[in-house]
Amino acid sequence: MPDLLLELFSEEIPARMQRQAADDLQRLVCGALAERGLAYEGAASHATPRRLALHVAGLPARQPDVREEKKGPRVGAPEAAIAGFLKSAGLASIDEAKIEKDPKKGEFYVAVIERAGRETIQVLADVLPGVVKGFPWPKSMRWGAASAKLDSLRWVRPLQSILATFGPETETPEVVRFSVDGIESGNVAFGHRFMAPQGFSVRRFDDYAPALEKAKVVLDAARRRDIVLHDARTLAMAQGLELVEDAALLEEVAGLVEWPVTLMGAFDESFLSIPPEVIRATIRVNQKCFVLKRADGGLANKFILVANVEANDGGATIVGGNQRVIAARLSDAKFFYETDLKTKLEERLPKLDNIVFHEKLGTQGERVARIAALARELAPLIGADADKAERAARLAKADLVTEMVGEFPELQGLMGRYYARAQGEDADVAAALEDHYKPQGPNDRIPTNPVSIAVALADKLDTLVGFWAIDEKPTGSKDPYALRRAALGVIRIALESELRLPLRDAFAAAQATIWFDARTPLRDLVTSEVERVGCDLSPTGAASLSADALTHLRADIETQLAAVGREKGAEAPSAQAEIFMRETLPSLLEANAADLLAFFIDRLKVYLRDRGARYDLIDAALGASASAQVREGSAKMPDDLLTITRKVEALAKFLDTDDGKNLLAGFRRAANILKIEEKKDGAGAYDTPHHPNLRMEQPEHKLAAAVKRAREETAERLEAENFEGAMRALAKLREPVDAFFDQVTVNCEDEKLRLNRLRLLAELRGAMLQVADFAKVA
Repeated sequence: MPDLLLELFSEEIPARMQRQAADDLQRLVCGALAERGLAYEGAASHATPRRLALHVAGLPARQPDVREEKKGPRVGAPEAAIAGFLKSAGLASIDEAKIEKDPKKGEFYVAVIERAGRETIQVLADVLPGVVKGFPWPKSMRWGAASAKLDSLRWVRPLQSILATFGPETETPEVVRFSVDGIESGNVAFGHRFMAPQGFSVRRFDDYAPALEKAKVVLDAARRRDIVLHDARTLAMAQGLELVEDAALLEEVAGLVEWPVTLMGAFDESFLSIPPEVIRATIRVNQKCFVLKRADGGLANKFILVANVEANDGGATIVGGNQRVIAARLSDAKFFYETDLKTKLEERLPKLDNIVFHEKLGTQGERVARIAALARELAPLIGADADKAERAARLAKADLVTEMVGEFPELQGLMGRYYARAQGEDADVAAALEDHYKPQGPNDRIPTNPVSIAVALADKLDTLVGFWAIDEKPTGSKDPYALRRAALGVIRIALESELRLPLRDAFAAAQATIWFDARTPLRDLVTSEVERVGCDLSPTGAASLSADALTHLRADIETQLAAVGREKGAEAPSAQAEIFMRETLPSLLEANAADLLAFFIDRLKVYLRDRGARYDLIDAALGASASAQVREGSAKMPDDLLTITRKVEALAKFLDTDDGKNLLAGFRRAANILKIEEKKDGAGAYDTPHHPNLRMEQPEHKLAAAVKRAREETAERLEAENFEGAMRALAKLREPVDAFFDQVTVNCEDEKLRLNRLRLLAELRGAMLQVADFAKVA
């Protein structure tokens, strides 16, 4: 069967766009073919710095013929309906339609539409220009004389030629004839820009890829990556060194060259006195080169570069040029590092007051003060030294105003650690300066030092509570402030560190540091109320927090109102301000915290599902409608992440046992009976405890005793957070539940016995719901 070969040849395509562009080309072309009834056996796309290529194998020579029946209006329908039918079916008159009969609907018109398939090469000639003109580049440009026309072609870089052939293996393929902005399709490809720039004729993909290879172009990006990695490792090994591998850099370099040639260069050993991460960042960012390390793990004063040409001098000129640039860059980096060391981190803190974090959340300096206060508050929960946690938080953002981080923003935190250690800070404090940003993704490690954990949690909670305070929450797929990532970071730290972190308390502590420092809607409301008695509310800037954040906030307002009252000779604040302080303010804070807790519960579900937990067990362990409960302020809603997770794990283990499965079946049977009967008798009809004197059968007595015992045992074990023990207590219900349903008729003729048995089932249901919402188990 015929194959399609398409190549779009241009000036250099940015490396970061190549993979997506190749995928988009395959998606657009193959999608258009499928829409037109053209099935194919396989497709593959490729990208190099100067070309996108697509091979579609096993296409039919022509489209299949199409016969379609289109149902129309009934016979005798209004003229307007018939006219619309004729237009949509492409008929000249109603006489061209046939009439069919339906026993129920009567006679109606049917149009038989037959379309002969077209030659595939003609379809391609129609489809491909649209693909090229509508290609979804993230950034594109116009060029040349045609650039003044608004409808002229836009491409990532100037498009130079189009190769398009179609035909079977046994014949010479035809050129798919079309043009885009004056560029005519053909069968000519071009090789390497410098080593083989001349064009050559191409028939199909089987000779296209080998011909490119001869013309010094490796078409397959994966193969270019393999060549670079293999040759770089070999060069390093020959010098007794090891390549410091970098997947992202390897991907980028493979997108910068069509004919990879690896070479080794060197730099002066004196530069090894600066941190290795700085050397690596300098060489990576500025020259796209790989660094090497010695057997002892330290960096070597050598690097690997990848050229795009086989030079006549063996690459000496290319290596020399790179060495000169890298020497200059490392010289700058060394100067930055040595200059930064002359100024203590603490002395840099005033500069943070000139950096705006967010227009409604203040400066970095204000934020650092909040994080320091919050880290001190959280430290006892984590077992961290409160003084160290506060000190680390105060210095955590100081490296943002250093020369080195200004040059390499990706080194923030890391440089803070280096400078802190060099300036004699405590080792735990220095480590926290780097680790408080972690984890920054699902594969990043979490901080393990207690001081680092305290600062990391404070940093993330301040961010979350702050953006909730100003109503800047994630919506749909939009999350410009990475709040989902921050929440997942808190979740990972809590769970992987086995840390008990009651979220409500953490939110309250964060609220106490932010709600009056932030330009929040709440602050505006408080300000307007306080202004009624002639005072402007200024930020509290509290250095320490009380255990109850709301009490702290109320006391702060009371103090300011009382001061105003004394100045005006009044004995008490205005009634309106008093109401706001005691009723509106707590309500606003609690509602906001509840909404943030719901957000965390949703993120926890994502985290646990990604690790194989069943979504239904998460909902069951949390209880009925987790999000609804927290937004309604339910005191029953758990807020300790570790407790929730352990409960999910215990529930999963229990339901994997025979007792768990059979008891779940019994619960469902009881719940279904109650649901049906409650429709007759009304909700809550069985909430009254059953009457022991109305138990007539032995299984009723056994079930009642088992339910009472299970309720007591599960309550005791849930209080101790012994979830596996609570599940074992429930397991004892299996036998009496089975016996009850086997031997007792619930809906018997005696109305008193029926009602008593339904109340007993309601007690069974309540006892199980005390542990988990088994109704949510799938």
